[in-house]
Amino acid sequence: MTDQTTTSQASARPAISMRGINKWYGEYHALRDVNLTVAAGERIVICGPSGSGKSTTIRCINQLETHESGSISVNGIELGGKGQRLDEIRREVGMVFQHFNLFPHLTILENCTIAPMTVKKMSRKEAEEVARHYLDRVRIGHLADRFPSQLSGGQQQRAAISRSLCMQPKVMLFDEPTSALDPETVGEVLDTMISLAQDGMTMLVVTHEMGFARKVADRVIFMDHGAICEEAKPEEFFTAPKSERAAAFLSQIMH
Repeated sequence: MTDQTTTSQASARPAISMRGINKWYGEYHALRDVNLTVAAGERIVICGPSGSGKSTTIRCINQLETHESGSISVNGIELGGKGQRLDEIRREVGMVFQHFNLFPHLTILENCTIAPMTVKKMSRKEAEEVARHYLDRVRIGHLADRFPSQLSGGQQQRAAISRSLCMQPKVMLFDEPTSALDPETVGEVLDTMISLAQDGMTMLVVTHEMGFARKVADRVIFMDHGAICEEAKPEEFFTAPKSERAAAFLSQIMH
């Protein structure tokens, strides 16, 4: 009976819980009482105008930004500023940025094996097996021995996604992953992300790619002035936004 209760509690536990999160940069109130619960396997798209707090929200989840008040937990681990717990969070949360942040002097394979070898203490052989698996997963396995400068922007971003997946995270955060790409390479990165979503990965994606949001998201979160103004299923959000601010944003971005 105890085992069943424990299993039930684990399955009911949210992947991410943010309660009353506030963040300031000096006098600037960047996040205002942000409350967000994300279930395991849920795909969330966060959108809104520039400076609305989207990126700051997801950067607080793995403590690239620290919050001044409120509480955040990831898979039941509460972020309290202690190094050991922060390490646990970062093992479970992968992040992909606008810019690829690949080491230019290392091959794509080497970029993907660093974290598993140093953080997870994998042997080189095991780390390379994992890396090749995920490079194949994002369809650039044949480029493993090339350097970042030898890849297109879209290929570099897929390499960055693979690098995060090599840590086998439970949650993936994407901070405008296509904004630095040429239009012709955006599709290949979005296809990779759609494939991850179909595999059941818990994902939070900050993006202006509304087609992706409509196709993949379980919920769309709209932020403005550091606050969550609206959250809804994609069809509801795109066809009947509740707030004038969201309607104005959509009319601007969809044309």
